[in-house]
Amino acid sequence: MFAAYRPILSLLRGTAFLLAASGLHGLLLPLRGQEEGFSTASLGLLGTAWAGGFVAGCFFAPRLVRRVGHVRAFGAFAAAGAIIALLTGLMINAPVWIILRIGTGFAMAGAFMVIESWLNETSTNENRGTVFGLYMMVTYGSIMAGQMVVAAGDVSEASLFMVAGILFCFSLIPTAVSSAATPRPLQDVSLDIRGLYANSPVSVLGCLLIGVANGAWGTLGAVYGARIGISTSEIALMMSLVVVAGAAMQLPIGRISDKTDRRYVLAAASLGSALVGVMIFMLAPRSSVLVIALTAAYGALAYTLYSLAVAHANDHASSEDFVKVSGGLLLLYGFGTMIGPVLGAILMGSFSPESLFLATALAHGALAAYTLVRVNARAPVPLDEKDAFTSLPAERAVTPEALRMDPRGDAEQNENAA
Repeated sequence: MFAAYRPILSLLRGTAFLLAASGLHGLLLPLRGQEEGFSTASLGLLGTAWAGGFVAGCFFAPRLVRRVGHVRAFGAFAAAGAIIALLTGLMINAPVWIILRIGTGFAMAGAFMVIESWLNETSTNENRGTVFGLYMMVTYGSIMAGQMVVAAGDVSEASLFMVAGILFCFSLIPTAVSSAATPRPLQDVSLDIRGLYANSPVSVLGCLLIGVANGAWGTLGAVYGARIGISTSEIALMMSLVVVAGAAMQLPIGRISDKTDRRYVLAAASLGSALVGVMIFMLAPRSSVLVIALTAAYGALAYTLYSLAVAHANDHASSEDFVKVSGGLLLLYGFGTMIGPVLGAILMGSFSPESLFLATALAHGALAAYTLVRVNARAPVPLDEKDAFTSLPAERAVTPEALRMDPRGDAEQNENAA
């Protein structure tokens, strides 16, 4: 039995190094930029650039993979990540970092698509759910581990940039020596906004607004922590606990949404996220314990919203459309993460560091209001016809290719294979 999982575990080791490198580098840049005196606008554009590169990679990376093959393409993407990590340590310059961040986003999208397609090809219908669950665990754990590395180093020195480069290089080894068969060519990604809106207006607007909020926090959360005076280790813990809290709450909130109209749960979690954001803005806490507790409460609610929105869309979609619908919503989420850092940077630059949570509260409040309006415009899906809730990470580390690993994608895969 273990032998059957050996190729999968090898690929997951590569994924772990890749995500740890991405988590470390993504947290290191805003902290070092804050220390170097970069403007809030520049720090926000780092997140926008990464998201833009990631979305572009989802569209264009499959063409490169088809041209040179999975192993060579992954090698190029991982090497690009390492080179960029080292370059950002050598050239401390805001415009240069913004341009390089586009390259990192593109490279990460391509690398993730290669690994995700490889895992999908290696898994079977019988173990696909296990593989998908393992991938989600590796996703959360590795990002957190990478972020916590920052607490062990000094952001003012070049050593952490070197560690990020080393982790990118380490991700090459398990993939290069993997015995897993080379998967089929990657499929092109498409975005049918009209079709997605016809399927579920709430999910379309929801994924865009959730991307705005998560993009603002993911990019500028560390800057907020630095500006209110908590230590680097406390910032790393804060950013990690937000992810942990969101991961821990997905299952209970998802199960509640399986038993009622999912839109009520989505609206309640959105409203709760907005209220926690407003509370942080109004209280302006400076105690690290209180800051970490409040941001963890924020993450427990905010980081469940993406999975709820996708589950609601799939309640209305046929099984053969699962990958298309979920992939389209993921791209809309990506577009939202391009907007969020800019909005957050404008508010933080104009007011206080806590104004970051005004940006998230605006997005979450708008989502709650629109969802409640739509409750009266469309009847709920009968409970016996609803799709089972499945946890999906909202850390921008999953591409449309990963959705083919989800057991709900079996119908489409079997249809394509026929």
